[in-house]
Amino acid sequence: MPRIVLIRLLLAAVPFAVWFAWRAVARRSGREMGSTPYAWLVAAGAVLVGLSLAATVVFHPDNRRERYVPGEVRADGTVSKGYFEKPPTAPGTAPK
Repeated sequence: MPRIVLIRLLLAAVPFAVWFAWRAVARRSGREMGSTPYAWLVAAGAVLVGLSLAATVVFHPDNRRERYVPGEVRADGTVSKGYFEKPPTAPGTAPK
């Protein structure tokens, strides 16, 4: 979960990084820059985060018909990872 939140935060920061890098290059070349368009940068970051959320929905595997098997504590004290179990298919039917 922290990895997912970190990725979203980095996506929101991309427009700011691009703007400030471009501004630094423009100032070195002698071009005068106006004020920073924070509203546009926030909106661009929100669009990137929204697109990443939509891509997650589209490309995430579907597990609605699968049964969740929760993790268990083993005899040595470690915890096994939970997983999804595919339902058995009836003979003569194609898997979905």
